[in-house]
Amino acid sequence: MIPVISLLVTLGLSLLVTRIGSVALTLTGMAREVARFQARSAYSGCGYTTREAEQSLAHPVRRQIVMTLMLLGNLGVAAVAGTVVVSLTANLQGQNLLPAICLLFGGLLVLGIVAQSKWIEDQLNVVIQWSLKKWTKVDTRDYVSLLQLTTDYAVTELSVSPNDWLAKKTLIELRLPAEGVLVLGIRRREGDYLGAPHATTEIRAFDTVVLYGPIGRIKELDERRSGRRGDKAHQSAKAEHHEKQLQTDDAEPAAKTKVVSESL
Repeated sequence: MIPVISLLVTLGLSLLVTRIGSVALTLTGMAREVARFQARSAYSGCGYTTREAEQSLAHPVRRQIVMTLMLLGNLGVAAVAGTVVVSLTANLQGQNLLPAICLLFGGLLVLGIVAQSKWIEDQLNVVIQWSLKKWTKVDTRDYVSLLQLTTDYAVTELSVSPNDWLAKKTLIELRLPAEGVLVLGIRRREGDYLGAPHATTEIRAFDTVVLYGPIGRIKELDERRSGRRGDKAHQSAKAEHHEKQLQTDDAEPAAKTKVVSESL
């Protein structure tokens, strides 16, 4: 039983370490999903070569966080491997397998529930964030919070193909703000980056566009192709965003009136 308990404790500590690492990376300005991926990648030693990984190496604080995760990951993997070997050796010596198997699967189930729980994640993030700000020198500018990134909104990159609806159009022709989507920057195929592009800036095939807006709308935009169908989808998206704005505008006066009446 002791080897199984050791294995579960090691896996639990691994989840905690990667969570701390992802929160620390978020505090340096990295998006939450990207930070989570980079933390798990560094801890597991997978070593994915991505643009976000290059940004981590170029940032001194992020680089230190990633190096620490890599070190802890190597120690954690070794501990898990040793625990599994000890457990298998004990089982081969004729011990009863059923209690150990039940404990193992029960523990893995609990760890899975804890790892997927949104409430536990939010509470743990608050504690970790406070601790990192209190006891470390991590840059605490949380750009994710400044941009109000929630489950509905995100900053993401979109690769433009030649037959995409976005291709060969200027920003003023696209009128993406009417859909609730903002273009923050454009990376050309040659590597040049245009920050805060002008209305007359053209999006070309094989560009990478940095967008901010509703996740669902950006996904639909990524699948939108040029032609009449694409134009029709644009008009539908504009109408949907306009309707949401009207609902918000109608709700604000009612909320203000309620606050005034309650104060009286």
